[in-house]
Amino acid sequence: MKALILVGGFGTRLRPLTLTLPKPLVEFANKPMILHQIEALVKVGVTDVVLAVNYKPEVMVAVLKKYEEKFGITITFSVEEEPLGTAGPLALARNILAKDDTPFFVLNADVTCEYPFEQLLEFHQAHGAEGTILATKVEEPSKYGVIVTEPNSSLIKCFVEKPVEFVGNRINAGIYVFNVKVLDRIQLRPTSIEKEVFPELAEQRQLHTFDLSGYWMDVGQPKDFLAGTALYLSSLAKNNPTLLTSPQGNHFVVGGNVLIHPSAKIGQNCKIGPNVTIGPNAVISDGVRLSKCVIMEDVTIKPNAFVRNSIIGWHSTIGAWARVDGVSVLGDDVHVADEIYVNGASVLPHKSITSNVTEPKIVM
Repeated sequence: MKALILVGGFGTRLRPLTLTLPKPLVEFANKPMILHQIEALVKVGVTDVVLAVNYKPEVMVAVLKKYEEKFGITITFSVEEEPLGTAGPLALARNILAKDDTPFFVLNADVTCEYPFEQLLEFHQAHGAEGTILATKVEEPSKYGVIVTEPNSSLIKCFVEKPVEFVGNRINAGIYVFNVKVLDRIQLRPTSIEKEVFPELAEQRQLHTFDLSGYWMDVGQPKDFLAGTALYLSSLAKNNPTLLTSPQGNHFVVGGNVLIHPSAKIGQNCKIGPNVTIGPNAVISDGVRLSKCVIMEDVTIKPNAFVRNSIIGWHSTIGAWARVDGVSVLGDDVHVADEIYVNGASVLPHKSITSNVTEPKIVM
């Protein structure tokens, strides 16, 4: 089996983290985003993974080579000389996707969910049409492009962009499975799979939808990265609770779902949670309070600091009695001085914050 992951562009929405690493390599719950997807694809029997990329492919080649060896798969980088949209990369990778007659998966690198690839594949093969879209249900469909199906059917009738009147609540979850035949519809040029390929398939009654159960989130920007982390931790609590940090028998208090890397060091009288991930070799000093935040590798948080609703990038330091809040994102090697308040800031790598940042801004 084969899969293509749309890695795409420059990760501007997740800056300043993506100034250091390409977005697929930014750690989500203590491992690269893209590794979550590769592991799930391997479980369903995928042996060929194509990464459609146009930003820093040389960085990803070096990192992902070890995953080829670990999982016994082939990872190919399909490098776009110009951005090809969401369909063009399929044409560019045709030699791999069409190497045999088996269906192939396509997924966006930003999406996190429980990846029901086995059920999705079985459903796709059962209906026999050219394509299947994984769909998720939302509370406010007027913000999205909505999938409209035939009555009492999974067959897609059409798509309605940001409907004024209620026509349904299913939206495209960014994961698909296709028969090889669909490649005949796609030319090697900038093309939108959503605006050009899907409407044509729907008109010819060749496109179905499969409902996702469980959580779903596009984690391509900071507030959604944090929300997706909370959803992921909730899923772990349900399916693999032993992976989470136990609230019992520690010298610190855990409240809610918390994931702490074994190499991290936690001081006395800390209160951690809910919805916190702490990366490798992080040092959390005495009396620290962490809530709804992501602490990356090699971060040091000094005594009695408070971090909430924020992402603290690699090798950064939060000073004693400092407070970081308001969806702040600190890039690599950022240092916040003692007793400083940072609210809603995006701080570029290798910067020091020595005065309060009281409203959202980019610190350059």
